[in-house]
Amino acid sequence: MSEAYFPVGPGLGMEENFLSLDDILMSQEKLPGRAESALPRLAVLLGQGAGGAESIPEGSKLEIPLWLAKGLHDSKRRIISVELPKIYKEAWRTVFSADANVVDLHKMGPYYYGFGSQLLNFENPENPEIAQTTFIARFRRIMDSSQNAYNEDTSALVARLDELERALFQVGQKGLNDFQCWEKGQASQITASSLVQNYGKRKLTEVDG
Repeated sequence: MSEAYFPVGPGLGMEENFLSLDDILMSQEKLPGRAESALPRLAVLLGQGAGGAESIPEGSKLEIPLWLAKGLHDSKRRIISVELPKIYKEAWRTVFSADANVVDLHKMGPYYYGFGSQLLNFENPENPEIAQTTFIARFRRIMDSSQNAYNEDTSALVARLDELERALFQVGQKGLNDFQCWEKGQASQITASSLVQNYGKRKLTEVDG
């Protein structure tokens, strides 16, 4: 029986995949900002329509969904300015650099890495530091845990991971499970992953072209 829905992975880096549920949910995350000019007919949308007001006056502080902030942001026309959420500012980056593995990323933001990549769409002097994330420091521990915690309760560990890290953890556990099934003769053969297969198809297409 075929699945009714085939999961679509999120985009990479600053690009979003609009068929991905993860990216759709991430685009709803809020950014602190400021109206650099009056914003007509946006008061209700941004929850600032008190007293029947329809427009947001210039200089107003805002909480803007990512998708709308990207649409309004224009480096030539000063419509809005966007600030860094506090979890990406220097104080938190200092905590990460001290020991990235103790941080509960899911509590801070379930799409920490994806949302952080989207922040690079906005001009900010701290962008180079934001791009140097804690991912590498945490990646080794996540993969080690996925390989060494087989048939153990990993709920406490997984609860602290953001969605990208959870996906990597699941891939690691699935790979270990498939390998053990193959060792026990419960699988006929080890097959290449879909990523490897797709890469091979692209290389063949390039050769034929």
